[in-house]
Amino acid sequence: MRPLPNLDINCDLGEGEAPARTRALMRLIDSANVACGGHAGELASMARCARLAREFDVRLGAHPGAPDRNKFGRMETRPSPAELALWVVQQAGALAHVAARFELTLHHIKLHGALYHASEADEALARAYIGTVRDHFPGTVIYSLSGGRVARMARKMGVEAREELFADRAYRPDGRLVPRSEAHAVMTHGEAVTSRLRHWLVHGRMIADDGSEVTLRGHTLCIHGDTDHSVALARALRKVVERGTL
Repeated sequence: MRPLPNLDINCDLGEGEAPARTRALMRLIDSANVACGGHAGELASMARCARLAREFDVRLGAHPGAPDRNKFGRMETRPSPAELALWVVQQAGALAHVAARFELTLHHIKLHGALYHASEADEALARAYIGTVRDHFPGTVIYSLSGGRVARMARKMGVEAREELFADRAYRPDGRLVPRSEAHAVMTHGEAVTSRLRHWLVHGRMIADDGSEVTLRGHTLCIHGDTDHSVALARALRKVVERGTL
C-alpha cells in the first residue's frame, strides 16, 4: 500500500450555482476558485464565497475568465498578452478587495475555460499571465494543467505552481481534456470518477477516454461546481482522499 499524496480538492464556484450548493461544496473542498466578474461572478457571489471560505477554512482563489458571459468564457479565445494581463489584474484584484472585508488574502489564481487552455497553447500568453501574478499578486500560487507549459514556466519565473488533475472531465491519451463539445467530456457518475482516481493514486496514470493510460502528476484535484451531482461527487472524492492509504 502506498500512502496517498498530499492532494487537495479544488472547486470552481460563484458561477451562478444556487447558494445552497456553494455552501455544500465548501464543506467538502480544500480550495475554492471563485469567478470574479469575467465569465461569471458579481460582488454578491464573491462576498458569499469569501464568507464561506472563512467559515470552512477553505483556501480562497481567483478564477478569472474571458469577459464573455453569453458563452461562459468557454469559446476559444486568443487575447493579446496585454489584454490577458489586464483581465487577471481586474478580476483577481476585485476578489482580493472583497476578500479583505473577511480578513482573507488570495491563496491562488486559476484561469477559467478558454483562457486556461490559451495560456497553455501560447508561450507569450503564459509569460504574460505568470508575470502578472508574480508582479501584482506576489506569493500567490498558480493552479494549472498537469504537465503543462504554465507550470513549467512558472517555476522558471519564480512563481509556485500546483499541477491540476480533473476529477469530472475525460482525458485524451496525450493528457489533454476532451473538449466540452463532445458528449462524454464531463463525467458525472460517482463510481466512474472515484475508480479512475483510485487507479491514478495507485499507479500515477490517468485512464483516458480510449481506455489507454497517461502518466500525470497532480497536487490538486478539480471538480466543477456546475457539474451534475457535483456535491455527491465531491463527497465521494473526499472519502477517497481522506482514506489515508489504498
